Amino acid sequence: MQPTSPFPRRAGTAEVSVRPARSGDAPAVAHVQTVTWRTAYRAVLPPEVLDGWDEAAAADAWRAAIAAPPTPLHGVLVAVERNVVVGFAAHGPAELGDDERPHPAGPSGEVTTLLVEPRWGRRGHGSRLLAAVTDLARAAGTARLQVWLPEPDAVSAGFFESAGWARDGWVRTLDTGGTPLREVRWHTLLEEEDGGR
Repeated sequence: MQPTSPFPRRAGTAEVSVRPARSGDAPAVAHVQTVTWRTAYRAVLPPEVLDGWDEAAAADAWRAAIAAPPTPLHGVLVAVERNVVVGFAAHGPAELGDDERPHPAGPSGEVTTLLVEPRWGRRGHGSRLLAAVTDLARAAGTARLQVWLPEPDAVSAGFFESAGWARDGWVRTLDTGGTPLREVRWHTLLEEEDGGR
């Protein structure tokens, strides 16, 4: 499914856009993930995760996710500036927590990853990616979006909060094979474009 908004924008003299990822974007997506984790997330992610990171294996995993998503509701979008992939977002149906009931507003979707390489930050790429995911989710009948964020990640929390998201009270701890990583869940309810929901 193509994003429904006119995503191409001008930032100064450079054209920027968001588009669905193609298989050939997988190495660039993995590179953005590697650079972002090793710079901006150095104090957030356990050293065991960063030290053992395999960018080539990540590229293979992203290639598979892009070429053969597990459901039609899964997808990967890339942010592009000057024909360079500078960020990406992966999304799909939300996974419910243990003993969690579906949200009364309707189906939930999840932003599983949203990263912009730090040197391309503060140019609106994150906001465009989030807007594109929101448009696709709304078009698919999704009523609510959620995202899990590492608890110490104040930058990402501030970004989602500025977009109108809030914590929903759910917390989980991931086993990283070393230092456990505690995450908190943020969410937002999607309104119809006419304000009807």
